[in-house]
Amino acid sequence: MSEINGGARSPFEGGPYGIHHLPYGIFSTADDPTRRIGVRIADQVLDLRALDSEAVFAPQIRAALASDSLNALMAAGPDAWRPVRSRITDLLASPDFGERASRALTPIRRARMHLPFAVADYVDFYASEHHATNLGRLFRPDSEPLLPNWKRLPVGYHGRAGTVVASGTAIGRPSGQRRGAGGEIEFGPSRRLDIEAEVGFVVGAPSEAGTAVPADDFAEHVFGVVLVNDWSARDIQAWEYQPLGPFLGKSFATSIGHWVTPLAALDAAKTAAPEQDPPPLAYLEESERFGYDLTLSVAWNGIEVSRPPFAQLYWTPAQQLAHMTVNGARLRTGDLYASGTVSGPEPGQYGSFIELTWGGSEPVRLGDGAERTFLEDGDTVTIGATAPGLGGETIGLGEVTGTIAPAR
Repeated sequence: MSEINGGARSPFEGGPYGIHHLPYGIFSTADDPTRRIGVRIADQVLDLRALDSEAVFAPQIRAALASDSLNALMAAGPDAWRPVRSRITDLLASPDFGERASRALTPIRRARMHLPFAVADYVDFYASEHHATNLGRLFRPDSEPLLPNWKRLPVGYHGRAGTVVASGTAIGRPSGQRRGAGGEIEFGPSRRLDIEAEVGFVVGAPSEAGTAVPADDFAEHVFGVVLVNDWSARDIQAWEYQPLGPFLGKSFATSIGHWVTPLAALDAAKTAAPEQDPPPLAYLEESERFGYDLTLSVAWNGIEVSRPPFAQLYWTPAQQLAHMTVNGARLRTGDLYASGTVSGPEPGQYGSFIELTWGGSEPVRLGDGAERTFLEDGDTVTIGATAPGLGGETIGLGEVTGTIAPAR
């Protein structure tokens, strides 16, 4: 078993949700519909509200832990995040945990999961060189795949925070304008509905308006990580995006996982990020340039079709944060910014179906013999991820799933 804090042995050894992971979420049960903060441990949810009644946590943090979202805890900053995580770890490692607090555990099968935090703003980046290169080749076959600004700054756009939904929420097929086969402009449900496998970063500690946040202050503001599926209507997007970028083709829905993995749980997953050429401008420089060794998985109707590698992201999460604030835009608790589609250099590592099917020209064959180019009504997509854990195990980030419903 793993040793915790100098010798104590944890009864929650290993596994994707072992004692070295401890992601946060919001849950209720059929018996108690009150939404409250839970921590995933193995196949259980630890109810922090129930623990609070035993005065487990310091008085100044109890109100935040009694909330129905993670926002109050996130706003408290790293000086609160660290002791709360340490206290939970010590409690779970305690030999008498069963006697003291086992009543605070709920089997995961009984938990009803909810959106883990109130989303303040949503920003989506375009940080994978492999993904950007693939789309450049598809859309501009006679030009350089990367536009001149791509290696100078992390390209991004603002999404719609109000359409960020929790994993499991049905995704209605969006309608909008698109160009028909003969070039005519028509209106109707999207025919090229796609996914984007992404990793999202959740801001906890806010910043002051007019103050840029340096890349090296990343861990002082970012609370944790959540998996993201930024659904995309490619035909609607293709007609609308010039000259101002994505709008209705993206804003109809963005799904996130139920569980927010604390940054501290990913310390063992830190890895050197790709070398940048040309060197970035001074505000994008990092004294320690790192990414995270996350391996994503994309399953289409239960069949894994891709394993995108997050470690190869060209623009790091810290650089994305620095760029997002360099103009003085302030961070707010609950801000969510996502990496953009994560893709690797090989077809089995592409994080969108437009890449996997090369614009719809090479259908994907699923396990039942069915072929797909883009999403059909009733299709289900699940995105998961694994990473090296602090105890030498492999942890699993909370998956994000969604099923396509017919247009209304």
